[in-house]
Parts: sequence; C-alpha cells; structure tokens
Amino acid sequence: MEQPTVLIVSDDAEFSRAITGRWQSERNVPGFTSMTGDLCQGLDADEFDLAIVGTAPAAALVQVLTALESAGKPVVLVCGAQHSAQSMREAQSRAAVLHQREGWLDALVLVASETLRRCDALARVRDLEAENALLQRQSTLGLYMLEMRHSLNNALTSVLGNSELLLLEPGTFSASIRSQIETIRNMGLRMHEVLQRFSSLEKELKVTETQEHRESGMKARSAGASQ
Repeated sequence: MEQPTVLIVSDDAEFSRAITGRWQSERNVPGFTSMTGDLCQGLDADEFDLAIVGTAPAAALVQVLTALESAGKPVVLVCGAQHSAQSMREAQSRAAVLHQREGWLDALVLVASETLRRCDALARVRDLEAENALLQRQSTLGLYMLEMRHSLNNALTSVLGNSELLLLEPGTFSASIRSQIETIRNMGLRMHEVLQRFSSLEKELKVTETQEHRESGMKARSAGASQ
C-alpha cells in the first residue's frame, strides 16, 4: 500500500484539526480528507483506506455510517457520551467505537494506525494470492508442455519430413504450391527451434535446482557443525 488516506467525517472542524495535529507526531503520517456529514454520500471506496467519524446529528450519523458500510472500508466512530458509544456498538457491529474521554486522541491514533497496518497486510496477502494463482496456472501449462513435448516433436518430424520429400520432386507441383510447401517447412523449423529452446530451459532449471539443493545441504551441514 502506498501512503494511506484517512477520511475524517465530522461537522466539527476542531475535531479534524485535533486528529491531524496529533498524527503529525507519529513516524508514519497518512493523507487526510475531511468532509461534513451531509456530504458523505456516494463515497468512492478507492479514495480512502480508513474512515474516522466524529460528531454529527443523529439522523446524519446513521446516513454516514450506512454510506461507509457500503464502501466496505474500516470505520472508527468517536462518540462523546458513554451511552452513545454503547448504543453505537450495538447498532454498528462493524465499526470500532471509541469513547471521547481523556487520552482519546492517543487511543484513536493507535487504533487507526493498527487498522491501516492490517489493511496493508491484507492487501499484500491478496496480491500474493493473485501472484500464486498466476504461477499455478503457468506451472500447469508448463507441465502440460513437458508431457506433450515428445508427441509434438513426433508430429513435427512427420511434417518436416514429408515437406522435404515433396520439395525433392521438381516439376511435380506448381510454383505457388511449392511456395506453400516451403512455408510449411519453414514454420515447422521455427516450431522445432522453439521446442529445442524449451528443452534447453528445462535442463537449465534442473541444473539450477540441483545447485540450490547442494548449497542448502552444505549450509545445513555447516550449521550443524557449528552447534
């Protein structure tokens, strides 16, 4: 994840200033976007990574939380009264609810920072899973090529052999047909080169794998001897 963005939703400008000011003392400072509750409609989920919701009228607060829930991003709700915090915990199970009491800014930055780190870790996991799925598909294709290589070579040998025999019979075919046969032969030779390169790559990979196993064994023996 690049620099994360925190969306602050509140009708109190001081609320946003307090949060951004407190966060400046941290090592990692995200980008900030602030808006009032009446503007928190039609949110673009790609524009922020975490939302912090502060003071807003009750009706507007419900709309804000509903819009944020549809965005699917984590939400930290800061409540000014204990009974309000409790009711919000019951109504908004997906949001982290924080009571605005002494030390709330420190607690908020800690919770929000950990949430952003978790989001970053989850994003990395999803990227790794996508890369792993791609590698698995490529591995399946590679295994199939290995299994079919001999069959393809046999078929290609037949194509090349017959095209060469046809070209050894001058005057049997017209110039246009001979040109087509030559094209078949040339394309067959090109396919043969590709298969040869494939075989070379397979040998190179086996050599590399053997060398890595040998080096791993040497390191293991060295580690065992040093203990």
